Amino acid sequence: MIKEFFIILFGAAIVNNVVLTRFLGICPFLGISKRTYSAVGMGIAVSFVMVLASSATWVIEEFLLTPLELPFLRYPAFILVIASLVQFVEIFLRKKMPKLFKAFGIYLPLITTNCAILGVALLNSINRYSFAKSVVFAFGSGVGFLLALVIMSGIRERLEDAEIPKALDGIPIALIVAGLLALAFSGFAGVIQ
Repeated sequence: MIKEFFIILFGAAIVNNVVLTRFLGICPFLGISKRTYSAVGMGIAVSFVMVLASSATWVIEEFLLTPLELPFLRYPAFILVIASLVQFVEIFLRKKMPKLFKAFGIYLPLITTNCAILGVALLNSINRYSFAKSVVFAFGSGVGFLLALVIMSGIRERLEDAEIPKALDGIPIALIVAGLLALAFSGFAGVIQ
């Protein structure tokens, strides 16, 4: 049982990283990864929302949508849960961590539309994970999102001191780095089936 949970956790965080192999959540990945402080905060916030959203959507799927044969309401129900949780995180950060709240800027409300969170909730549903497996998968996906953001922010901070050709400065070099990171993470494919 523990081995199965470890495989799900490692697979979600590294092998099938939501950002670098599934290409979900690219907007905050590129937008907030300029500073490590912001990247860590965003990664933690997304991970927190991802775990809570996966837990809540599993309950909704298992006890409401499936028994009542309402699978067509999956998307709106999941989005409503995610939007509510993001509002909770936004209120918490505004009151307890105003510096981090300001650093997020427009990207915090965008967690609501972060396709990585919705994607993880839907993957839990598609894979028919149990509640515990759903939480582990969501946590692993959140760790993978955080890992991708921190790696990207570290590289982008180092690139500020590098001499980059004018044509590649800014977003172009960020996209090149993201592509190279995705290529590196694709090397883990096949580690866990």
